[in-house]
Amino acid sequence: MITVTRRERFNAAHRLFNKNWTDEKNESVFGKCSNKNWHGHNYILYVTVKGTIDQETGYLIDLKILSDILKEKVTSKLDHKNLNIEVDFLNDTITTAENIAVKIFEEIAPEIAKHNCQLHCVKLVETENNFVEYFG
Repeated sequence: MITVTRRERFNAAHRLFNKNWTDEKNESVFGKCSNKNWHGHNYILYVTVKGTIDQETGYLIDLKILSDILKEKVTSKLDHKNLNIEVDFLNDTITTAENIAVKIFEEIAPEIAKHNCQLHCVKLVETENNFVEYFG
């Protein structure tokens, strides 16, 4: 078993809020992250796949293919977008880093599986001090 990791970056705005709560409760729970005028992050995404090396190519997965999957399924949809409004796979999701990582995992896992390997982990860095990892 071997793993390969690809790093991508995207910038996006969002607001943390539960639509079933009052503005006061959202502010109480999410603080300044519930700003009605949004706030943004320079996200760093690490996607790790696992499997066995193909003896004919020497690859687990061609990194160009992995890059293309991430651009099509993730960065083209998230980069310079409002995550609460403009991203189809985040509809009706509280856009915490945890939930974004889970949704990215769900979005790309089927595509990665088509290439004889398995999605191992999505790591999403939201700030230099905060990141999440999701293993499916």
